[in-house]
Amino acid sequence: VEYRSDPRLSPLRDFFDMGECPAAEYAVEFLAVADEYELDWRLLPSLSFVESTGGKASPYNNLFGWDSGRAHFDSPRAAIRSVGSRLAHSSLYRSKSLDEILATYNPNEDYAQKVKSVMRRIASVQ
Repeated sequence: VEYRSDPRLSPLRDFFDMGECPAAEYAVEFLAVADEYELDWRLLPSLSFVESTGGKASPYNNLFGWDSGRAHFDSPRAAIRSVGSRLAHSSLYRSKSLDEILATYNPNEDYAQKVKSVMRRIASVQ
């Protein structure tokens, strides 16, 4: 799939660029993984923004704070692919609504609202 002309690419890059986030470099990967695993294309970028400010604070390439920040990934791309796969296939997340996924990901009371607010900042609709 060719993502250079994908209408989602520009808003995603612009969002990360505005915050000077290293994750801007992986915008195509975020879209490819979202499409492959049938996730909202804004979910993984928003999780990475909330958890690591889009890669600014991501020890061990852990853009997503996965496993309470203990998970190690070979690269940011590997992290995007791994977390996308888990959200799509793990019995903890599979077949859940966005709110249910977010409540499982982080049960803190305001977490889902924080992530959804970032999703809206990236783009107002899917």
